[in-house]
Amino acid sequence: MKTTLGLPILAGAALISFMPLHEQRPGMTTHSGLASEGRRDSAVVRLTVVYDNNPLIPGLQTAWGFSCFVELGGSGVLFDTGGEGDILLANMAKLKIAPANVDKVVISHVHMDHLGGLSDFLQKNSRPTVCVPATFPPAVCRDIQAVGATLIRASSHEELGPRVFTVGIFGGSIPEQALVLRTGRGLVVMTGCAHPGVVNLVRGAKSNFPNEQVYLVIGGFHLRGMQSSEIITVIESLKGLGVQKVAPCHCSGDAARALFKKAYGDNYIEVGVGAKIDIPLSVVESTQEER
Repeated sequence: MKTTLGLPILAGAALISFMPLHEQRPGMTTHSGLASEGRRDSAVVRLTVVYDNNPLIPGLQTAWGFSCFVELGGSGVLFDTGGEGDILLANMAKLKIAPANVDKVVISHVHMDHLGGLSDFLQKNSRPTVCVPATFPPAVCRDIQAVGATLIRASSHEELGPRVFTVGIFGGSIPEQALVLRTGRGLVVMTGCAHPGVVNLVRGAKSNFPNEQVYLVIGGFHLRGMQSSEIITVIESLKGLGVQKVAPCHCSGDAARALFKKAYGDNYIEVGVGAKIDIPLSVVESTQEER
């Protein structure tokens, strides 16, 4: 792998160097093909998983880590950057997502499987605003700014743009933030690894928007290796919070994915690299559809 920066960050507990920077349901469409060029319809929010260790679309590379591209109202948000910049950029190219179409990058936490592709990405597009938890090491923050990116060090609930928010920092030893999108169906909560607990992150999102339901939770749920009884408790807690649909991937684990699928049925979404989910942006539009 190439190295152009030497940013000391945590990967698990160890210090390492920072490498260069299907089915259709009402109100939501999932896609398994490759995206077309250009911006998406501004009437929908499109989520495209560009980096994951779970395969879905042939021709895309899998590797341990997570990244999802969000197209919302004509703007583009990249949530996490996976572990390897070359894999991230190759998958984006195959999915016809241009780095230039990314306006904001949000990093969930300091681990390399979510941060490792950032340097290579910023070499292709150094203009975005990069939002990291306020607990990020100063050296990492300085090097992000050194390439010309605007840096936000978020410590609490913060609005990054219309309908795009961070949930605030959760967790102690591994501080982490989630991304929250306001859609016509309700809140979408996107998690990187959910080290502080996916239930806690969803509760945090709901506390910021107490009058809105949680439509979808997508990302790493950090349940790999857990006992079935523990996973079932998480499922019951999310259902108790009113979470309508789930799309676990990355560090969720195969056992958890199977249990979520059993519990959520048609409201379980199978995702992996290349998965695309469209959600109506307008409340009016969603109401008309449901009628």
